[in-house]
Amino acid sequence: MEDKIIIKGAKEHNLKNVDLELPRNKFIVFTGLSGSGKSSLAFDTIYAEGQRRYVESLSAYARQFLGQMEKPNVEYIEGLSPAISIDQKTTSKNPRSTVGTVTEIYDYLRLLFARVGEVHCSVCGAKISQMTIQEIVDKMMEFPERTKLQILSPVVRGQKGTHKKLIENIKKEGFVRIRVNGENYEVTDEIDLSKNKKHNIEVVVDRIVIKDGIESRLTDSIETAVKLSDGLVIAQIIDGEEILYSTKFACPEHGVGIEELSPRMFSFNAPFGACETCNGLGESKEVDPDLVIPNKDLSIKQGAIAAWGSVGVNDDTYYSKMVQSLANHFGVSIETPVKDLPEEFVHELLYGTNNVMVQFIYESKYGGRREYQAYFEGVIPNLERRYRETNSEYSRDKIEEYMAETPCPKCKGARLKKEVLSVLVDGKNIMEVTDFSVNELVEYIENINLSEKQKFIAHEILKEIRGRAIFLRDVGLDYLNLSRKAGTLSGGEAQRIRLATQIGSALVGVLYVLDEPSIGLHQRDNDRLIKTLRHLTDIGNTLIVVEHDEDTMRECDYIVDIGPGAGVHGGQIVAQGT
Repeated sequence: MEDKIIIKGAKEHNLKNVDLELPRNKFIVFTGLSGSGKSSLAFDTIYAEGQRRYVESLSAYARQFLGQMEKPNVEYIEGLSPAISIDQKTTSKNPRSTVGTVTEIYDYLRLLFARVGEVHCSVCGAKISQMTIQEIVDKMMEFPERTKLQILSPVVRGQKGTHKKLIENIKKEGFVRIRVNGENYEVTDEIDLSKNKKHNIEVVVDRIVIKDGIESRLTDSIETAVKLSDGLVIAQIIDGEEILYSTKFACPEHGVGIEELSPRMFSFNAPFGACETCNGLGESKEVDPDLVIPNKDLSIKQGAIAAWGSVGVNDDTYYSKMVQSLANHFGVSIETPVKDLPEEFVHELLYGTNNVMVQFIYESKYGGRREYQAYFEGVIPNLERRYRETNSEYSRDKIEEYMAETPCPKCKGARLKKEVLSVLVDGKNIMEVTDFSVNELVEYIENINLSEKQKFIAHEILKEIRGRAIFLRDVGLDYLNLSRKAGTLSGGEAQRIRLATQIGSALVGVLYVLDEPSIGLHQRDNDRLIKTLRHLTDIGNTLIVVEHDEDTMRECDYIVDIGPGAGVHGGQIVAQGT
């Protein structure tokens, strides 16, 4: 009994009291005409009952979040496992979902960049590293014994102004010496700085000779210096070189900083990482002049301004009179085709940049004649304003017909802030990696250049990314880019992505129900798919596949033909066996 699924009296939809025995841990195909009842048996009976029983085994607390599940119309089923369905309607149409986020590879990439990413300045591209105070002390202790050091705190770096108040404060804090633009002064000296030139001011915190036992004094001095300058300290060897240390990720040159690296900074769905202009969508919707006036052979009178529907065609409307008034101002006729109108007029009509005063009398929809006098707004600013201000879904959808999606002007479609994009792993930022195809990603991961320490940290993460990418390759999706929007995938691609995720989870003892996974696949990729499905049964799962494809039928262990006709003429088992 253990190795069978036994179904008695299935009457869901058009099934006619079907009794059926299926082998467990085998690859089973349900086939038959469209509408014969294959999906009713596979999804609405077997899968629905498998899922319902699994959910009922959970605690009452967990069940309240999952809702009540309908019991399918069947007398009884035994030998069921928890069921997982993989159908064609599963991907998200959310504009924020990408292949990377759906397959969860992007989550691992975020982790990789947060743990082993090297921060660079987003202005000059120089590498920035951060050090703890202890690391700075250790570095300074590496200088040869008897080296004379001056510990400086850079409080002003390349800023204009006389900085009188700052120097006053330094004096109050009890410091004696400062260095201004490379010259040493006492704080009591008369220091006159030009207001319009950029200056550098460093406070001399301490003078030290490197020798054993000096560590605690050095630590105190560095802590004082770091506190004053917000994270920076300079070690100047007397009559020698200067070395700048930073306890933060900040470019000493440009001061462009970044907080402690964390995975959330690389997410375009969180405010910490998302580009502020497009909120992480990578594109912005803008009114497109070519959609506002699609046919320039028409005149305004014939309705050339498509976005303002009845303008010109109906002379009595508010917008018609406004356009007529503008035309009068420019001395042009609204019966001239748009392509022959002066450029200046068309530009003003679209953008309303010249503050042209228009006035006219119109019939108010609330009754009575009214006089209108104001600056001409322009068709495009008018649409943008109404799009922002309206609460009506209908109006928004209507205006969206005249909008086109353009890459975000700030992030150029990369979705993330530029500071985040200047964190590199092996010379690539996270968006360059997501633009790789699955094949290129596998190659990048296999040949990645990391230091020994980075390799140790990233070992498990890289293994996980590579594994998932290889599963995608196995189901024939090696051409997809991780940055591709999930909403642009075909039904077959979406289903195979879910399939790859399931193979990746390597569960055992599960009942998988699939809906025509071969749809849209070339014969060459079909063999790879069948190999993948076979792998699921090899590790100990039962597979029920609703399918019309001959290759899949020939490869399976057990086949059930449902029919003989469709609808009321179907719902019976016509044939079953190996």
